[in-house]
This record gives sequence, C-alpha cells and structure tokens, in this order.
Amino acid sequence: MTVKPEWLRVKAPQIQRVGSVKDILRDLSLNTVCEEASCPNIGECFNAGTATFLIMGPACTRACPYCDIDFDKTPRGLDSTEPLRLAQAVERLKLNHVVITSVNRDDLPDGGASQFVACIEETRRLSPHTTIEVLIPDLCGNWDALATILSASPEVLNHNTETVPRLYRKVRPQGDYGRSLELLAKTRQLNPQVYTKSGIMVGLGETDEQVKEVMRDLRAVDCDIITIGQYLQPSGNHLPVKEFVTPEKFDSWRVYGESIGFLQVVSTPLTRSSYHAEEVRNLMKLYPRDMVAVK
Repeated sequence: MTVKPEWLRVKAPQIQRVGSVKDILRDLSLNTVCEEASCPNIGECFNAGTATFLIMGPACTRACPYCDIDFDKTPRGLDSTEPLRLAQAVERLKLNHVVITSVNRDDLPDGGASQFVACIEETRRLSPHTTIEVLIPDLCGNWDALATILSASPEVLNHNTETVPRLYRKVRPQGDYGRSLELLAKTRQLNPQVYTKSGIMVGLGETDEQVKEVMRDLRAVDCDIITIGQYLQPSGNHLPVKEFVTPEKFDSWRVYGESIGFLQVVSTPLTRSSYHAEEVRNLMKLYPRDMVAVK
C-alpha cells in the first residue's frame, strides 16, 4: 500500500482511556464500527469516551471491496439482549450523542429495522437526554422498514452514498445510487423533523465535478448534513487508493457545500460518517425542529 502523506498520520492514542472504553464494550459484548472497520480515528474517539455501535454483526451479508467488515452469507440470528446491552453502554459512557449503525442484513425481511427500533427505545429509556443518530443500510428499498425505524424518532437519520455514481459498480456493487437517494428523500417525506445526513469517500478515482454532482443530488433530496473523507485501503485485498486528496481540496468542498445549502459540511481527510457526530447537537440548537413520531 502507498505511504500516507503527513496530513493522514494520527497521534497514538492514550492507552489508558482507550482501554477503559474497550473494557466496557467487552464487558457488554458489543461491537463497534470503530474496531470492525479499522477506523483511523479510533484513538481520538475512544479517548473522548465515544464510540459508534455496530449492531446485528459483526459479519455483513455484502462484500463491498472497500470495507474491512467481515462478509458472511449466513450471519447469526438477532440477539434480543443486544438493545439493552447497548443502552447500558451508552449510560455507562455518559454519552450526549450516540451513533447506532449496523452491518447489511439482507437476510432479514425488514433489514433489521426492528432491532434499530429496540436499540433506540432502550437507549431513550436509560439515557433520555442522549440524542440518537442511526446510520442505516439501504434496506434493499424496503420503505416500510424505513418507516419502522423513523417511527422511533431518532434525531438524525444517516445513510451513506459512499461514492460517485460512475464508481458504484466497482466500489459498491450490491448498492444502488438512485436507491440511496430515494431513501433520503423518503425519510424527509415520512418524518420532516428528522435531520438527514449522508457521506462519501474520495480518493477512489472520482473527479472534483463528480463529487460536487453528488453534493447537488443530496441537496435535491433536502439532505441536511454531508461528510467527506479520504478512503484508506484496509489491506492489500481491498480497493487501492487512487489519490490522496489534499486538505485544501477538502476545504473547497466544504465551502461549496455550504454555498448550496447544507446545514453542516464535515470535509477533512480523516472525516468518517460518525466523526465528531456529537457536533450535530449544536446544529440542532441553531436549526431546531420539534421531533414527532411518524403517523
């Protein structure tokens, strides 16, 4: 793999704080995307006492060539104790904002929507002041399943478009760009009060104009927040990095995104979809919306 430029090098984490978060996760038998997907920000986030919880895993029913999460055509059944254990971790970590994501579970009729709802409800029961963000898969276009998740009224509904349309067949072969945009559009229709969010990786061969095209497409479905970060190759078996994009280019995308109406643009080389996700609480103060359940 190509040597990373200076701007992608991160400081070594403080082992004591990282260890204490890991101890809680191990004690409650929970998975995090921080660990499973080899996130470069794991040290910073764990040191801050935060984590993005990965439910219904750790194995995924899709084998996207950029992702470091394990592939399994026959993943395990759902664990009915997982929502409570997750909520207990949120309580013990004293999180102000929690991100709950999942592997793709194409084997389940509802794509795991009911498990998302159970996790939201248990978290609200134990930590009523914690804001909740769900980072969901495309649910194979099952909009009834989407409505189920939204019925629990998470504050933020995040679904990543991941890359530009031209690269979908190579990067996200089991995904569909139009379906991802439709999911975000349906979210706005089903629950106008929820904040919608999406993210893309760069450095896979896309052009500047193609990135801006995705940004415009997301604004066309009234997406509020976008994250843009550098793709990093997890291993020699994954897609190679085509380009290390400069911090200046990321900043130009931030400026462009703000100019076309995004409420928040998080665009840096080390940005990931849940990186500094807690900052959405400030956004909610600036642009408040009364949360209501889907009727």
